[in-house]
Amino acid sequence: MISKACKYGIRATIFVASKQAEGLKLNIKEIAREVDAPEAFTAKILQVLNKNHIITSLKGPYGGFFIEDYQLEQAVINIVKAIDGLSVFQECGLGLKQCSAIHPCPMHDQYKIARDALLEAFQNTTIRQLAEQVNDGDSYINNLQY
Repeated sequence: MISKACKYGIRATIFVASKQAEGLKLNIKEIAREVDAPEAFTAKILQVLNKNHIITSLKGPYGGFFIEDYQLEQAVINIVKAIDGLSVFQECGLGLKQCSAIHPCPMHDQYKIARDALLEAFQNTTIRQLAEQVNDGDSYINNLQY
């Protein structure tokens, strides 16, 4: 449903947000390592997130990526919209171009339920909520074990 780039973008945003209280500015290498993504790919994703005001970047020797307090209140759907667009919530589960309620694929009704539930979860969950879960140790954003 959502692309690998979008998944990395969500994880990167959560990681940056989880460091907000510490006032840290993170570099691409740190973010890529934490979210288990290639550096060059992470750099492109972070540029998109910055351009869409989901995270902020500052150039220079004291620069890096960070998130401002007001950005924490954004819904996760903003990340999806910036990277994949919202059309992913209208796509056919089997990849048909003409799938609809009038001309459904065999998975149409079941897939629509799952797709709509995911859309609702992304709309009703903020970046802050996810970052707090990571900071509390209740959730993880990587496959690395420490």
